[in-house]
Amino acid sequence: MPLPSETNTVILQNPPLKEVKLEFGQADSTFKLITSKLDASIIKEGELVVRVLYLSNDPTQRGWIQKGLNPKRMYVKPVLQGDPMKSMGIGEVVYSKSSKFQEGDILNGSLYWADYAIIDESAVINKINPRKGLPLELYLGPLGGTGLTAYFGLKDIGKIKEGQTVVISAASGATGCMAVQLAKHVFKAGKVIGITGSKANGDWVKSLGADIVVNYKDTDFRKQLAKAIGPDFADIYFDGVGGDILSFMLTQMKPFGRVVACGAIAGYNDFTKQFVKTWSEIITNRLTVQGFIVLDYVDRFGEGTDVLANAIAEGKVKIDSGVDLRDISKSSTRFQDIPQVWNTLFTGKGAGKLVTKL
Repeated sequence: MPLPSETNTVILQNPPLKEVKLEFGQADSTFKLITSKLDASIIKEGELVVRVLYLSNDPTQRGWIQKGLNPKRMYVKPVLQGDPMKSMGIGEVVYSKSSKFQEGDILNGSLYWADYAIIDESAVINKINPRKGLPLELYLGPLGGTGLTAYFGLKDIGKIKEGQTVVISAASGATGCMAVQLAKHVFKAGKVIGITGSKANGDWVKSLGADIVVNYKDTDFRKQLAKAIGPDFADIYFDGVGGDILSFMLTQMKPFGRVVACGAIAGYNDFTKQFVKTWSEIITNRLTVQGFIVLDYVDRFGEGTDVLANAIAEGKVKIDSGVDLRDISKSSTRFQDIPQVWNTLFTGKGAGKLVTKL
């Protein structure tokens, strides 16, 4: 494929303090669409030009663009004003000045909201050799970062054991739905309780293997959750939301229980909602609350991918609804659509991993 002459890229125009302003073309818009020239002469040694095929939509991207954050407190470099908007994604190499990758390679890595992305070879997580019959978007979900997050979160951070009681928030989300299936069918948890925000998502999570599902929007949510957990309390809480649900779950953990701190979506648009109100529970019940990032386990991605692939092959993990794919490839406003799709993470979406086909 010849190198294109230009690329369209969404950049960060105004880092948001609270709500993201999604509409383009206004002075206070969060994002802006620009067109840039592409030429082989501007590609440096070790760099690639990648045609962006699929974009991962992740709550953590909201943290990358937050106004006023200290970069030294970030696990990745933040997106600064004027920078291209970053996203994990899948793309095809169309031009290479890297000895590690060649034209035609399909890669999983840190890309941009763009037609074509110029990236350093170090931004590539891995080269994808698609398994027969499995669509590429699965490598951003069950076989990608979300599946690996669930696997390492339960195994290494939660130190899960057979027969334990596991509670999983955001259970219909990309990571949560994988955590439900792995906890129940691979690690053989005794009881898996999922927390979701709708009956439809709750029914789906039960179909994946959750023993009980509780809707956090119900007025008696806390009563339902405590009853579901039972008088012996929970061994592991896989937390993807933070805030009030985390505060309550700290009161429902066994002594020496473990909290897998994976996300804090409850407070991404309002940091005051991240606060924990029951901190003393950590002390009195000697709880372990451990945060982690899946990139901590890059050297073990092969191990995790093998486990996930085997679980899929054995029918322990369902993939038919594991990805919520939004195909905007034929849209005349596809670049304006990219942030709109991403924002549904915070306003309500379908079940599974949210992926944009560009």
